Amino acid sequence: MPSGSPSRSLTYPEVGATAGALPAGYRHIRESLCIGRGEDTFLAASDALMRWDVHRRAGLRVEAPGPAAVGTEVVLRWCGFRIPCRVVHTIDEPGRRGFAYGTLPGHPESGEERFCVEHRPDGSVHAVITAFSRPGRWFTRIGDPVARRVQQHMTARYLRAMAG
Repeated sequence: MPSGSPSRSLTYPEVGATAGALPAGYRHIRESLCIGRGEDTFLAASDALMRWDVHRRAGLRVEAPGPAAVGTEVVLRWCGFRIPCRVVHTIDEPGRRGFAYGTLPGHPESGEERFCVEHRPDGSVHAVITAFSRPGRWFTRIGDPVARRVQQHMTARYLRAMAG
């Protein structure tokens, strides 16, 4: 179970910006992958996303009190890193479902990442990731080129994991 209280501040001021224009001064990611077609694919992928199964499939250990909901704090663990986040926004619209989480103190990066499954009018289903980030800790500032590669690697893993 994640420790800490919801009163802990996020480590960046542009909360919710993954839903629109991404802020200056950060690395930006906008990636998508067609993961199939039809309502069944959309429902399976979006349900897995909201239950944190996508993060588990991508190789992370997930400590969350329940499905993704605004205010939910989650601790992701990967390769010895503790990655604390808070869900800051959810999407639950016809044909679109997902959430964005922001970084909490202790996260290696500072910023926000949004995960969305879209069922498009042509019947295709797409996994979409939008993020902005910059180094948040001394070791990610020093090792920024490595941190960028890790982020690109994890983005690809998340997209593939949304396909099931």
